[in-house]
Amino acid sequence: MHGSAPDIAGLNKANPFGAIGSAAAMLEYSFGLTEEAAAVYRAMEAVLNSGRVTADLRPAGTPATTEETGDAVCQAI
Repeated sequence: MHGSAPDIAGLNKANPFGAIGSAAAMLEYSFGLTEEAAAVYRAMEAVLNSGRVTADLRPAGTPATTEETGDAVCQAI
């Protein structure tokens, strides 16, 4: 789904959107759960638009951690 990023392993800095998007694609294409996948995609978009993202996406404010970004997507669902 994405690279291993060994330089930031264990630092809570990795961008989780690739993994989350892959899970949404699995819901949609493997299981035919299009409404559930759409909910995940909408949540991802909402979090991206909110700017509560990891440093690699260059947020205007303080970057969020991997966990904070993932939690924000979960809350948006």
